Amino acid sequence: MTHRQRISMIAVMVLAALGLATTGAGAAAAAPRAQAPAPAAVISTPVTGTFTDASGGTGAFAGTFTPTGFADQDGSLVATGTLTGTLTDAAGTTVGDVDQSVTTPAAVAQATCRILDLTLGPLHLDLLGLVVDLNQVHLVLNAVSAPGNLLGNLLCAIAGLLNPIPNVGTIAAILNLLLALLAQL
Repeated sequence: MTHRQRISMIAVMVLAALGLATTGAGAAAAAPRAQAPAPAAVISTPVTGTFTDASGGTGAFAGTFTPTGFADQDGSLVATGTLTGTLTDAAGTTVGDVDQSVTTPAAVAQATCRILDLTLGPLHLDLLGLVVDLNQVHLVLNAVSAPGNLLGNLLCAIAGLLNPIPNVGTIAAILNLLLALLAQL
């Protein structure tokens, strides 16, 4: 594995740790604000899909999305990049190639919040002849924040009350910085 591949893998893990994932490859109607310049080389994400071909059969799209920047568009995080790929019809014949710039919404993926991490050392109790010996206990409680997880959402919100909440523009700036760093490798 080359140095560039290692750094790229680290960047992917950082993005995954931030919990950000793209949610589609459709073009957005309005242009994003505060767009960073496009880096030379970045990580590509595979994109696949289906369509109805001219004969009424199901064709396939296979390609990649290469992000070139992130922005705050009307309070929502969007990713702008290049979508490249090939369209093949139901018979397996190449119908066309795609190489176009697209803007797509980016969403925050499922998050886990540490609620409690408690370690109790060994314990020895002698209660009037009843002896209780307990080895070390390590209790970890995590809340999972996701749609439909009412208690997990509530506990994550409470656990994060004192943490500053970054706005969409700040998240876009951080992601653009990561893309710029990758381009310098």
